[in-house]
Amino acid sequence: MSTTTLDVRRDGHVASVYLNRPDVRNAFNEGVIAELMQTFAGLGADASLRCIVLGGHGKAFCAGADLNWMRAMAGYSWDENRADAQALADMLWTIYSCPVPVVGRIHGDCYAGGLGLAAVCDVLIAAEGVNFCLSEAKLGLLPATIGPYVVRAMGEQAARRWFITAERFDAAQAKAMGFVHELCASEALDAKVDELVATLVANGPMAVRACKQLVQDVGGRPIDADLRADTARRIADIRASAEGREGIQSFLGKRAPSWQG
Repeated sequence: MSTTTLDVRRDGHVASVYLNRPDVRNAFNEGVIAELMQTFAGLGADASLRCIVLGGHGKAFCAGADLNWMRAMAGYSWDENRADAQALADMLWTIYSCPVPVVGRIHGDCYAGGLGLAAVCDVLIAAEGVNFCLSEAKLGLLPATIGPYVVRAMGEQAARRWFITAERFDAAQAKAMGFVHELCASEALDAKVDELVATLVANGPMAVRACKQLVQDVGGRPIDADLRADTARRIADIRASAEGREGIQSFLGKRAPSWQG
């Protein structure tokens, strides 16, 4: 997959996508947005893929919007601003809805739109000392397109504060509010990411995808008759599937399932 702003690699069932603009702290522009969308759409269509690691090269994970891009936007009309913002919204949705689980590797500072990128990952692992910031209000703006994902990831009560104050918060605070799942020393970050990836790859590939979709589909829904029927159908579908049957048979037979071969 050819890109100019990303470093995309494949190792067996695992892909890695690294923001690769270290000279500007991996800041967004229209090129980054387009390439992220194209890349994740392509990876999501690959049935053999079991995990994607999203990270960044250089000192920062992502510093938000590129300054040159912001200068250009200052002269945009309302329609141009709307189209530009829609491209970002569509890219975030493409990653969030990617059927393959996405592990976020947050090695450096994560600001504004970069925090939105982190929020659309399924699992976040951060290095100690990393700083986060929803800095938009400082510029007279708001984190609108990233907002739905950030609120879901950190919770409404935490989002109330960090949206309106635009204060920085550190990785320990991010973990305390549930935004970050794992926190480790920077030198242990890759080992922790590898450990989690190995755990994901050892699970049933279709089951993992179904679990990711289940969380997105049931989150916030009332537990009514329709939801109860829907979840009953889902478990029946997967029990009757080839993978489900193999999983049960391997467990009962005390052997490794075929997908671990």
